[in-house]
Amino acid sequence: MSKKRIEESVYRNAAVLLEQKGYISPVELLLKMDRLKSKEVEDWRFKRIPYLERVIVGNLGRLNHILQTLKRFSVEQNLKPSITVYKSWGKGPKKLLRFSKTGNPQLEKIYSTHYVRKKSKKDE
Repeated sequence: MSKKRIEESVYRNAAVLLEQKGYISPVELLLKMDRLKSKEVEDWRFKRIPYLERVIVGNLGRLNHILQTLKRFSVEQNLKPSITVYKSWGKGPKKLLRFSKTGNPQLEKIYSTHYVRKKSKKDE
């Protein structure tokens, strides 16, 4: 898939998610783009998969392009970035989940950032 088509897909799917949920998360976007399956996310949440990148469809270059395009979309839509903590589900102590193989803090932050509509004065 070309970079142009990836960008079109990100913009189209991000707009749908924003309309449906009021926010966009990279995980939800990857699900919507068919780069991830719900079962894989569930397996990751229950610690059956060590890091999410392992099951995402596409190479890391394309994935990086998707994440950068999402960030650009959020700036254009005047969305507020909100860091979200992803902890494991199930029995036992809740562990912080990893998105990437390397565990690079900057990359983990990008994956865990949700983009939320800013409240306007009339909403308050």
